[in-house]
Amino acid sequence: MPEAAPQTRGLAARLLRDWLGFEFVSRIYLYSALIGLIAGLGAVLFTYGLELAKFLLVEKLAGFRQIHPHNRALFDFSFLDAPTYGEYLWLLLLLPALGGLLGGYLTHRFAPEAQGAGTDAMIDAFHNQRGHIRPIVAPVKALATIVTLASGGAAGQQGPLVHIGAGLGSWIGDKLKLSVAQRRILLLAGTAGGLGAIFRAPLGAAIASVEVLYREDFESDALIPCVISSFVAYAIYIAVFGFSHIFALPDLLFTDVRELIFYLVLGFFCAVVGIFYVKSLRFARTLFDRLPLPRYWIVCCGGLLVGVAAFIDPRVLGDGFGVIQRGLDGELAIRAFLALALLKILASSCTISSGGSGGVFGPSLFIGGMLGGAVGLLGQQYFPDIVHQPAAYIVVGMASFFGAVANTPLAALILVIEMSGSYHLLPPLMVVSALALIFARNFSIYQNQVQNKFHSPAHIKDLTVNVLHDLQVREVFPRLKNTSEAIVSNRLSYFSLSSLSKKLGHLHFVVTDDDGGLRGMISLEDLDLPEDEMLRNLVLIEDMVVDDVRPIDAEDNLHEALQKLLDSGYDKLPVVQTTDEGESEFWGYLMHSDLMRVYHEEVIRLEGQD
Repeated sequence: MPEAAPQTRGLAARLLRDWLGFEFVSRIYLYSALIGLIAGLGAVLFTYGLELAKFLLVEKLAGFRQIHPHNRALFDFSFLDAPTYGEYLWLLLLLPALGGLLGGYLTHRFAPEAQGAGTDAMIDAFHNQRGHIRPIVAPVKALATIVTLASGGAAGQQGPLVHIGAGLGSWIGDKLKLSVAQRRILLLAGTAGGLGAIFRAPLGAAIASVEVLYREDFESDALIPCVISSFVAYAIYIAVFGFSHIFALPDLLFTDVRELIFYLVLGFFCAVVGIFYVKSLRFARTLFDRLPLPRYWIVCCGGLLVGVAAFIDPRVLGDGFGVIQRGLDGELAIRAFLALALLKILASSCTISSGGSGGVFGPSLFIGGMLGGAVGLLGQQYFPDIVHQPAAYIVVGMASFFGAVANTPLAALILVIEMSGSYHLLPPLMVVSALALIFARNFSIYQNQVQNKFHSPAHIKDLTVNVLHDLQVREVFPRLKNTSEAIVSNRLSYFSLSSLSKKLGHLHFVVTDDDGGLRGMISLEDLDLPEDEMLRNLVLIEDMVVDDVRPIDAEDNLHEALQKLLDSGYDKLPVVQTTDEGESEFWGYLMHSDLMRVYHEEVIRLEGQD
């Protein structure tokens, strides 16, 4: 009896595969639909939980009336007592700090990788973690985000839903025991499901999921699974909350070619401010990381600074989509647009860079919309015969700014069109998004974004291996530099090794014995050290060395060396030459980055010969 279930599952799998012809290429679509279903239901629960928490904390407790987009489904909380507005607004100064403390503790205690923006964590999981996200991350991320945003954190909910959806896709891939490449596809399908639901933009979400991984590339293999997952999640979401665009807009048209001048000014403006925003996020992260406090107290400090910004203007709290709607309705002045853009840059930097659980999708759209509103009003004020609809500049500004800071011009363009329904603005959207990306190409809010597939560990096997097969390690070893700085003696103490690591920037070291022969490898990431600092300083490398490392032979070709590097988990491996007497002569080490550089040089050389 205990074996009946596995046998039944095996029979069902054979029926699908053999009788119906369902190989993985077909099954991945079924898996994507399943992920979209789960992601859509998760987005519904997340949205309801977040809105309920916002109502209880921001409206009932602090008495601040939330600003909602007109066409957003408002939730009926009539079963609760009506809030008294304006009575305890001073609590807005403290709520972000308390929410940051609780949310920061949750992530610090249960899932440290759930800190900060969720999209960057998803990108890292795709490129560097073999598409794997721990199952605990999704619930912790959801709860920490609800706490952070409901208490006034200046971040968006889209990034966390990316992380949650990606975690669901990774978990399903693990349960189905799929390969690493297949699990990566399901991770992206989960990403698209979360985005498609919360943005109500199925196509834009699918394109964003495959575009956000790279600065100059797409993950084309995952596009159709992402479309399926995104559409299913979107259908579930609108079935519960009803169909509507996020923003309500008049019929915006582009009918005067002269307006392109103002749109180009907006594109340049978005690029400059976008660079400032990226640097602000990184600068704030550097400052917060220097604080000698546990991470949850650092998040609390970031929340306190957000409270100060809210004391200046409470409209800076949350994702700000309601404020964007006010701008579209013509209810904001030029000074308000510019002030809110600046305050949002500061507040979102404090929330996200301190480790608060929130996303940068929402703040990026908000900042771009505010910049667009300012340019549109200025243009209408001085050139009323050319600029007739400032609201159009808000829409174009959202796409331009987000496309520039995220290096996703196509996804940003489609997302904003689907969110607003402004299909007639496609020409200026295309021009401005391209211009902003050209100026801000080397900057990105996502630090784990790589240039293209060539730079991603996920596509190592896709490289043209002929070049690697034709070159031996002994041929290229003389071209390598610094092949000895990360070599240490097994008699060195842990204290000295830790200091050397900070000086050189290496985490993996090759260990030699007293005779200069190869002893093994050591990784500072995997050490199990005593908690007492004095005891740690007495530990020698000999006590921690890993001696079963498979070295690279000088006669290996570069493809074999690459495989050994990938299998080892180290960023470098020792190189040995087998002598005529059968002994191993230690030469130095080969790093993954050195191998990629040699490969790149060879490809350029071969292209030059053509």
